[in-house]
Amino acid sequence: MPELPEAEVVVRQLRARLIGATLASVWIGRDDIVREGLPSREWYPGTTLVGVERRGKSVVLAFTRSSETRYLVAELGMTGLLLFRNPSHRYEKHIHTRFVFAGGQEPELAYWNPRRFGRLALLDGKGLQIYTGRRFGLEPLAMTWDDFWLVIKRRRVRLKPFLMHQQAIAGIGNIYANEILFRAGLHPHKRTHRVSMLRGRELYRQIQAVLTEAIEDGGSSIRDFLAPDGTPGRYAMRHLVYDQGAQPCPARCGGLIRVLKGERTSFYCPRCQRV
Repeated sequence: MPELPEAEVVVRQLRARLIGATLASVWIGRDDIVREGLPSREWYPGTTLVGVERRGKSVVLAFTRSSETRYLVAELGMTGLLLFRNPSHRYEKHIHTRFVFAGGQEPELAYWNPRRFGRLALLDGKGLQIYTGRRFGLEPLAMTWDDFWLVIKRRRVRLKPFLMHQQAIAGIGNIYANEILFRAGLHPHKRTHRVSMLRGRELYRQIQAVLTEAIEDGGSSIRDFLAPDGTPGRYAMRHLVYDQGAQPCPARCGGLIRVLKGERTSFYCPRCQRV
């Protein structure tokens, strides 16, 4: 499932290869893939791509014509990909949109999403502000310690759901929440209001460290994720606890990685991560 690092990898490739290109045409294979703004799709052909940013796990493309700027937001969801070209024939079936460009390094950008948990949105400036305001909390790689500490102490919930709550902190999903908590030495079920300031600072540090390392390694390709150019991420080879149930703890404490079943499966070391 694409999370913040995977979305950031996508953003960086799109920014490097398509900024300044003209959007020549837009093909939408099924209308329900566009969550908002479908009637405005005719505005986009002929515009110039002037910016690509990330909001949480979503990718935001900015298009300009004259003095007007509008946006395309791509939610990657559980299986969504933005691809410059098809890695293999099996990807053809679930491509729901194609954007043809002129003047860039890549001629096309396709949106592939077999399970359709993600959607697209076509928004003006005000619409983007409303969209991001209701969906996304703190940006993990830009938040200050003070902002993070204020958010965590306002809640009385388990740590792992807190990290994955997009309106609290945007972009962290199940994979990276497991890795962050292990490296911070915190149990997934520990309550936020019981985290000491010392442990809180370590958690803050590990959030930024794990996400940064994952971006540098191209993200984690567990099942479907590929960068737009078709390359898989390498960070899965550095996972310490995710999907490592019954394996020896990588900290060599003598414990075994255990699995907690719930809404999302958790992996933790009972010796290193006490409640």
